[in-house]
This record gives sequence, C-alpha cells and structure tokens, in this order.
Amino acid sequence: MPLDGQLLVATPRLMDPNFARAVILVLNHDEDGAIGVVINRPSELPVAEVLPGWSDAVALPRTVFSGGPVGRDSAIAVAVPLGDGPAAGFQRVTAGYGLVDLDGQPADVLPDLAGLRVFSGYAGWGSDQLELEIQEGSWYVVTASPTDLVSAEPELLWRQVLRRQPGELAFVSTFPDDPASN
Repeated sequence: MPLDGQLLVATPRLMDPNFARAVILVLNHDEDGAIGVVINRPSELPVAEVLPGWSDAVALPRTVFSGGPVGRDSAIAVAVPLGDGPAAGFQRVTAGYGLVDLDGQPADVLPDLAGLRVFSGYAGWGSDQLELEIQEGSWYVVTASPTDLVSAEPELLWRQVLRRQPGELAFVSTFPDDPASN
C-alpha cells in the first residue's frame, strides 16, 4: 500500500542519529522505493541567506530544515496548498501536499499556499527497504495532519504526533529521550 502523504514516526528503538525521534512526511512511495523529508529538524540556517525571495513565504521558524541524509546540497520545498493549489510552479504530491519549484517566482504560487517549508536533503529508501524497516519495528506509520508540515514548534512534533494517536502509541509519546535516565 502506498504511503504517500503519511508520516513515518521513528520508534524509540531507532537509534540511527539521522532518524532518532524523526518525523518524516512521505512524498513518494512505490515499488521502486520511497522518498520523504524530516519535518521536525529545523537548522540554524535562515532561508533568507540561501533563498532570499522565498524567506517571507516560509512558515515559522523561517529556517532551512534538515530533510534527511541524502542530497543535502539540494533544496526541496514542500507546501500545503489552498484548494487546488497554484497552476504554475506547484506539483501536487498528495491531497494535502505538493512540491514548489524554487526556480520560479514566489508571487506566482504564494497566494495559493497555506504554508511552505524548505528542506536541505531528503530521506530515501530502495525497493522494499522501507517495508522491511517498518516490519522490524523502526517506524510507526500514522496519518499526517496538514498542520504538521508547518508547525511553529517542529521540535515537539515527535511527541505531539504520537500523543494524538489512539491506544498504546499515545503512551509512547511519554518515553524519555534517554531510557537509561528513567
């Protein structure tokens, strides 16, 4: 089943520093693999320093986010559209999200967007790799809320996303960052 538009939430047992406590928005998932961006890792780099024309369009905090360990020298913009979204410079990925062409003019797309994030890099998986990681318990797959991408407090997303889940997943949100300190 394709996971486009879903969130991957790292389980407490996932210790890889690239993904520990990560919340990833899946942008594309098919038989060839999957691509997503980590939406809860803002960097210190202001968008204004690398993409000055887009800085006012980005949701707070107005920094470039670390989208993942792959392709860190490239920028990806993901947005929440209003209605059908803009006709030019926007490529819908799922019902709630799309990619914005950063080579275009901000004025062409901004009136039709509810929010925008810029990511340096992305997370990628080869064919069946993500499915194996889910089966071995590295990721929870949960439904995304449109506000997750543009949260003003992205550092809190791991706990917030888990807390709103039913049953035991809500309890997982209370796990300490370092279980040894519990």
